[in-house]
Amino acid sequence: MSRDFLALAERIPFGIPTLILALALGLFVLRQIVRRVYRIPPAVRLSIVETLDATIFAALISLVIIVFVVQAFFIPSGSMEPTLRIGDRILVGKFAYRLTEIRRGDTIVFRYPLNPNKDFVKRVVGLPGERIELKEGLVLIDGRPLGELYPTALPGGDRACSSNYGPEVVPPDKVFVLGDNRCNSEDSRFFGFVPVKNVVGRAMVVYWPLERIGLVR
Repeated sequence: MSRDFLALAERIPFGIPTLILALALGLFVLRQIVRRVYRIPPAVRLSIVETLDATIFAALISLVIIVFVVQAFFIPSGSMEPTLRIGDRILVGKFAYRLTEIRRGDTIVFRYPLNPNKDFVKRVVGLPGERIELKEGLVLIDGRPLGELYPTALPGGDRACSSNYGPEVVPPDKVFVLGDNRCNSEDSRFFGFVPVKNVVGRAMVVYWPLERIGLVR
């Protein structure tokens, strides 16, 4: 059922913030109408208006949180396994990079460069100005092997899934991203570098399912 809901959500031509704003405006219009319907007893009318006021306030607070603070995302694929699994729900800190710069190893959510209406989650591997190369699955940064401390889905590490790329230099204001599950990930090897302006935020916490609750590392 959750997958059906997600498929429906993807077909909606506007985002959740727009939906919340439209809801708040609709409730405000309803509030104004109720205030002027004098056939409703004053006590009932006051109760309805107060309820609408509380709902509008809650919607606006939710809008502020989603736009500026934190947003929930669903993980639909296994490209970041075992760090993130299919069905995980994560909280993404949208404020993170207002305070610090993007760092190598960060797990980020970003707007897909080829279709900004889609959100992807990957790990940052290459930073602006660095020379990126993959040789038989081994990541090289400026010619030096990258010691990746985060887990991969393969017993043999990244070299268990032979992959070659580059060398390419990461342009200014862009990053190079890879999925932790290198054998099953559409990432910068295929769609190119990710503009920093496309980054939504940093994946902070897995909050669902309950047995998976924890920080995203």
